[in-house]
Amino acid sequence: MTSNTIKLYQSSGSPNSRRVRIFLAEKGMEVTVVPVDLGAKEQFSDAYRSINPRLQVPALVLEDGTSIAEVPAIFRYLESIHAATPLLGSTATEQGLIAMWERRVELDGFAAVMEAVRNTVPGLKGRALSGPHAYEQIPALAERSLLRIKNFYTDINARLEEVPFIAGEEFSAADITALVTVDFATGGAKLPIPEDHAALRRWYDRIAARPSAKA
Repeated sequence: MTSNTIKLYQSSGSPNSRRVRIFLAEKGMEVTVVPVDLGAKEQFSDAYRSINPRLQVPALVLEDGTSIAEVPAIFRYLESIHAATPLLGSTATEQGLIAMWERRVELDGFAAVMEAVRNTVPGLKGRALSGPHAYEQIPALAERSLLRIKNFYTDINARLEEVPFIAGEEFSAADITALVTVDFATGGAKLPIPEDHAALRRWYDRIAARPSAKA
C-alpha cells in the first residue's frame, strides 16, 4: 500500500523512528520519508517545531497537515487506515493484551535503556530528557537503569518460555518494540542478551531475521 501523501519525519539513528519503520514494513506500507538530522539539531529548528512542538522524532504528517507524534499513537493511526496484517490485534482480547505487553516493554525496557543512554552520553549533556526542556544528566539514574535492563531481560525471558511472541501466539507491535529495545540496549547501553536467557535469545534470532527488522 502506498500513502505518499503521508510524511514520516524521522531519523535513521532514532530507536523510536525505527519502531515506526518496522511497523510500516510489516504492513507493506510506503510513505514519504523526511529525514531529520539529530546530529545537526534539526529537531530544534522552527520548521520542525511547527510539526512537533515537543521536538522529538518520529512525527507523522497527514495530507491535511495534521501531525501525529508518539509511537503508540502513530501505530494506532496506521493500523486504522490499513487493517490488513494487524499488529495491534484483531479481537478485543488481542488488542488488550498487545497494548498491555507493548506498554510493559516500553516502560520496563525501552525507557530504561533511554534513561541509561541519555544520562551518560557526553553529547547529551544538559539534554538528559528529550523534548523542549533542558535537564542535566544524573549518573545515578544511569546506574539504576542498567539494573532495570537486566531485570527486563529476565522478565521477558520468563515470558517467552511460555509463549512464542511477546503478547502471545502472534507477532505484534509488542515484538517490534522489544526487538528495538534489545538492539538499543546492546548498542547504546552495552548490555546484550545474557547467554543463559535461552528463550529470549531464540525469540530474538527469529524476530531479527524478519525482513522488516532491516527497515
